[in-house]
Amino acid sequence: MAVAARVDPKDFFTADEWRPLAARSSWRGLALVAHCWAVIGLCWALVIAAVYYLGPIGLLALLVTTPIIGGRQLGLAILMHDAAHGALHPRRAVNDWVGEWLCAGGVERYRMYHLQHHKYAQQAEDPDLGLSAPFPITGPSLRRKILRDLTGQTWFKERFAVARARLKARKEGEPALPIIAEETWRLRRWIGLNALVIAATSAVGLWWAWFLLWLLPRATWFQMVTRFRNIAEHALIAKDEPDPLRHARSTHANIFERAVLAPYYVNYHCEHHMFMHVPCWRLPAVQRALKAKGVLERMRTAPSYLSVLGASSARA
Repeated sequence: MAVAARVDPKDFFTADEWRPLAARSSWRGLALVAHCWAVIGLCWALVIAAVYYLGPIGLLALLVTTPIIGGRQLGLAILMHDAAHGALHPRRAVNDWVGEWLCAGGVERYRMYHLQHHKYAQQAEDPDLGLSAPFPITGPSLRRKILRDLTGQTWFKERFAVARARLKARKEGEPALPIIAEETWRLRRWIGLNALVIAATSAVGLWWAWFLLWLLPRATWFQMVTRFRNIAEHALIAKDEPDPLRHARSTHANIFERAVLAPYYVNYHCEHHMFMHVPCWRLPAVQRALKAKGVLERMRTAPSYLSVLGASSARA
């Protein structure tokens, strides 16, 4: 198997320069997780207050809160990703517990998968290669994908993909009920946690809260911005790319994009691939240091998400 070329920090930094860039923090990662949940909580409070004082018309607040909550749901996934790299907290037990229970969950399973992506980045064995291989695509194709994202079709397909595949592949006369029971058990944690939330909110008269304040952004906006993130990170990068400074793309994100599309420094993806154990909050400093040394111009970068999306959907 062709292992992707790697970057050694010693190629660009002295030991004294690298030490603060690679250092992990016992509070910064936890503060980002707290910030993420605080933003989500404020959005929940805004909608609940709007409905309480204005009635059903208060649900118009969802036009503002859905993109913000969906962006923070992506933020939780990004912070779980940092936990998978052991970068969220210097103590492994704390790092994994926070990633598992306060972020997106599935840390160990994701770690095993994701480290293969780093090991074989843009090589034939890269498990994420299929996310970037189809590009460029046509504009209509991208618009259809966005429509499926925003209407919940992508979420439904991904959440129940295994069950659908098993039901579709079952032999003639094979009963569906055992398969449904097995898949329900496989999803027991997801079902159980959400059932508890629905029960708790229903007990205080907010039976609709989980559906509109969690599932709606998760099944719509989250899916779209996750697609945009995947495109920005690796689309239009050649398979078997030999240069480790060009295995991934860093994309400039303005303040709006950081709020709803690229939270918690996820746009510094080239730097992340170069130094995958550096905590996400130190990646801007890494980029500044590389720029000062004249390395940034050799890296793969983009001026905006719109520019990458435009280039990725430019096929006639």
